[in-house]
Amino acid sequence: MPIAELHPPDLHRLRAAIGWLELGNPTEAGEEIARVSAEALENPNVLAVRWQICAASQSWEAGRDVAERQVAVAPERVDGWIHRSYAIRRAKDGGLAKAREALLPAATLFPKEPLVPYNLACYASRSGQLDEAWDWLHKAVQAGGNKAAVQTLALADEYLQPLWDRMDEL
Repeated sequence: MPIAELHPPDLHRLRAAIGWLELGNPTEAGEEIARVSAEALENPNVLAVRWQICAASQSWEAGRDVAERQVAVAPERVDGWIHRSYAIRRAKDGGLAKAREALLPAATLFPKEPLVPYNLACYASRSGQLDEAWDWLHKAVQAGGNKAAVQTLALADEYLQPLWDRMDEL
C-alpha cells in the first residue's frame, strides 16, 4: 500500500513520525505512530517507520516483531526482509545464523537487490566463512552492477575486515 493510500490524519502522523526520526527523536516519532488508526498499522510504510523507531531505540525484539509483520503484509518489499534479519541478528534470542536463515530466501526473491547478498556476505564473514562471504560480495556486485559502490561500502564495514585485502580483486 503506497503512502498515498494513507489518508489524513494517519498520513500526517506518519509524516510527523518520519520528521521526528530525521531530527533524531525516536520517542516523539513513536508517539506519532501510536496515534495512527488500527487499520493504518498494517500499512507497509507505517510498519517500516515503526521498525526505524525500534532500531533507533535498539529495541531489537520489538523490531523483529514489526519486521515479521512487514514481511507478512508486503513480502514483495525487500526492506522488510532486510529489517527482519537485521533485528534478528541483534535480538537476545537471535544471532548470525538466525539472521542469515531469515534473509536467505530474499536472495532468490530479489536477485537485483545488492543489499541482500551484501548483508549475507557480512553474516558469513562474521561467522568465519570467508569463501562464502566473498561469493556473496560478488553476487552483490552482480545484483547492483556497481563494483565501486560495493567496494567502498565493504571497506568501511568492520564485519568484512577479513576481506579488505582482497577488495581490488572484486
